[in-house]
Amino acid sequence: MSRKVLVLGEVRDGGLRNISLEAIAAGKTVAEGGEVVGVLLGENVSDCANEMIVYGADRVIIVENEKLKTYTSDAFSQAFLKVVETEKPEGMIMGHTALGKDLSPKLASKLKSGLVSDAVNVEVLGGNLVFTRPIYSGKAFEKKIITDGVIFATIRSNNIPALTKDESRTGVVSSVDVDIKDLRTIIKEIVRKTNEGIDLSEAKVVVAGGRGVKSEDGFKTLKELADLLGGAVGASRGACDADYCDYSLQIGQTGKVVTPDLYIACGISGAIQHVAGMSNSKVIVAINKDPEATIFNVADYGIVGDLFEVVPLLIEEFSAVKQ
Repeated sequence: MSRKVLVLGEVRDGGLRNISLEAIAAGKTVAEGGEVVGVLLGENVSDCANEMIVYGADRVIIVENEKLKTYTSDAFSQAFLKVVETEKPEGMIMGHTALGKDLSPKLASKLKSGLVSDAVNVEVLGGNLVFTRPIYSGKAFEKKIITDGVIFATIRSNNIPALTKDESRTGVVSSVDVDIKDLRTIIKEIVRKTNEGIDLSEAKVVVAGGRGVKSEDGFKTLKELADLLGGAVGASRGACDADYCDYSLQIGQTGKVVTPDLYIACGISGAIQHVAGMSNSKVIVAINKDPEATIFNVADYGIVGDLFEVVPLLIEEFSAVKQ
């Protein structure tokens, strides 16, 4: 059956996040031939509307308000619920990002709907719309079928490929005015602690360090390799606890969950809490001088050696290839 599906577009630093393009692709599957409507909330976000259309959205609704300049669940939920009230969709999709994880349960509660969170795949099987999501820290997967009510899901980054960009696509872009009031939270200042560059949760290549990196200076070498490969730097909790890097880089059960095309683990033992955050990476390369390190059990390729010798060699080889 065809459906109208709302897809929330996330804007960061004036650009549309890649997870939003992946959400459009998921929305197309959920719509089953119906209409995919992009939704942009914020201040001065209209420039991103055409990008949503060329990547598959049929039309885009914009809600611009100074109170949406920075994210708060109160303001964004009021704005999104107004669009829901106007459009009456049969489905809603957004990224399983920090914003999506905070906003989606609040919306589900307000709408009295179910929620499939952190989906890694959506497909039509036997006439049913089936969502696949990881459970037990990624050790198993479950399939969910929504039989009643609005279909509402968040999707994990780097799992559902974005549709091919089509510059010939056109669609209507409209605006909705929302009276946002009774805010309990006001953001006065945002202090960014993460390094400039590619978002860790969306990176196609992640170079991660553990306690074996030994120091903050050790992470500079990892960053050099990550920059060379067009990727981002991550870390285990042990490295964060040791003050080698900021907690914003932490990957694992109590940190970020990443699914890059290539994950290079440097000096990481492979504790189950860390593995929970990266085990679904497409290719895992482990570098550790301990041949019995647990990380080798989940790695596709293992290098037994001192990371301070191996990583510079990798940098040298990749640099030579790129010249």
